[in-house]
Amino acid sequence: MASQAKPQILSDINHLLYFALILFLSLSFHVASGAGGTWKLLLNNVGISAMHSQLLINDRVIMYDRSNFGPSKISLPNGTCRDSPNDSVSKRDCTAHSIEYDVALNRIRPLTVQSNTWCSSGGVTPDGTLLQTGGDKDGERKARLFYPCDDDSCDWSEIDNALNVKRWYASNHVLPDGRQIIVGGRDEFNFEFFPKTNAPNTYSLRFLSETNDLDQENNLYPNVFLNTDGNLFIFANNRAILLDYAKNTVVKTYPKIPGGEPRSYPSTGSAVLLPIKNLEEEVIELEVLVCGGAPKGSYLLALNENTFVKGLDTCARIKINDANPKWVLEKMPRPRIMGDMIVLPNGQVLLINGGSSGSAGWELGREPVLNPDLYHPDKPVGSRFQIQNPSTIPRMYHSTATLLRDGRVLVGGSNPHEFYNFTGVLFPTELRLEAFSPSYLESQYRNIRPRIMSPSLHSTVNYGGVLRLRFRVLGEVKTPVKVTMAFPSFTTHSFSMSQRLLVLDHVTSLRIGQWTYEVRVKTPRSANLAPPGYYMVFVVNQDIPSEGIWVRLQ
Repeated sequence: MASQAKPQILSDINHLLYFALILFLSLSFHVASGAGGTWKLLLNNVGISAMHSQLLINDRVIMYDRSNFGPSKISLPNGTCRDSPNDSVSKRDCTAHSIEYDVALNRIRPLTVQSNTWCSSGGVTPDGTLLQTGGDKDGERKARLFYPCDDDSCDWSEIDNALNVKRWYASNHVLPDGRQIIVGGRDEFNFEFFPKTNAPNTYSLRFLSETNDLDQENNLYPNVFLNTDGNLFIFANNRAILLDYAKNTVVKTYPKIPGGEPRSYPSTGSAVLLPIKNLEEEVIELEVLVCGGAPKGSYLLALNENTFVKGLDTCARIKINDANPKWVLEKMPRPRIMGDMIVLPNGQVLLINGGSSGSAGWELGREPVLNPDLYHPDKPVGSRFQIQNPSTIPRMYHSTATLLRDGRVLVGGSNPHEFYNFTGVLFPTELRLEAFSPSYLESQYRNIRPRIMSPSLHSTVNYGGVLRLRFRVLGEVKTPVKVTMAFPSFTTHSFSMSQRLLVLDHVTSLRIGQWTYEVRVKTPRSANLAPPGYYMVFVVNQDIPSEGIWVRLQ
């Protein structure tokens, strides 16, 4: 037994030495700025590990982990406790496993979940309510709702048997009619809708069983994106389909990514829909970018042999509406597994969090990637990546990243353990919350940063209309400025569900004062382009975005 344990101990020591070296080298850069952005520690202890994250329309972020981790580091409000006699860990738990973070005040308050939310999914509804679906054990068929409020009176409500089957490691996407589709999950090769319809509501999806690798899965948390024709692009493992969900018909099958390596959980990569442009075109070019992942077999090698294989160091990009679509590979600066991808207000993509070797899962990831990378979609292949300044905090399995209305990216979580574990492990359960500020927020760009004067913070626009924005810029304005709108995504397990950013088409742009300008843009013509709901709208001057405003599209 001792001889078997010795290689593992030596391996862990090597990893500790590696991390100590990386930490030492990165300390001097933690508050560095310039082309690589800036990191700031916001709170030293939020009480829970931010495994799931969602920005709401009142600029508060809901985070939660799971209810059977054991006691968290934050008590439930008013001395309340939750009784769960069937819970193997906590029969009576007086601690919270969900919090609300107030961005403006930089403070948290505990929330109450009544059932297990572990590895669940979700998204916001057209009225701004957070819908959360599934989880584990007693939570696997539940839906939960959180209605935003400003007086701290709101909390989770739960709906029993809201789902037809258990949803654990599933993905959601907001649909053009405002419903959400819930796709897949462990041992669930099907999809359903919330709210339920009068139809059977559970529909078999053979693609999910075809992409399931024996003893590895490699197809959980599938990447789901709404195409401009109303169909769904679904990526799992190493390939994708275009699904007409209304008819449950596959209308297009895409080729495998060259090399055939898996990029879905637990060989976890990440994926985004690149910015949607030219919205008036009859056929709109849409591109999906998939980055990172782990070679096939990495999960089993890490689990059974304590061998941690280097992750994938490539991205694959595809034009999903081409007549003959093909994946184009490009190199990343480094391997990355369990990373998050966030589309920024200026259309650039931030790759952040994760490790360089191993796999997703308890204790299976190694070599934390402390440096984010910035991806410029419009530059030539080979010049698209820009390395950013590093954090000093490893963000491994169960980390999250969330775009805020002020342009920062909120970063939290990391708990690669079965329970909360703060000592004696490579990567302790992480309770710290930090923010990454891309370089567009640096003070040197203050004079060219737009400030939206009107409309107000919350306004409503209709499909196919005109949105008029008045803004101020103290320095040079290069016309035309861009106006972008971003849907607030639900983030967990390296995937930001329903994430999309649209670049709105111009009508007019004019100067109306010494530093005051007005731009008029067309709103999306249909819900296939932008599902109904609240979006963050930004004015972008020379790649420098304004702070966003909330606009409801209906």
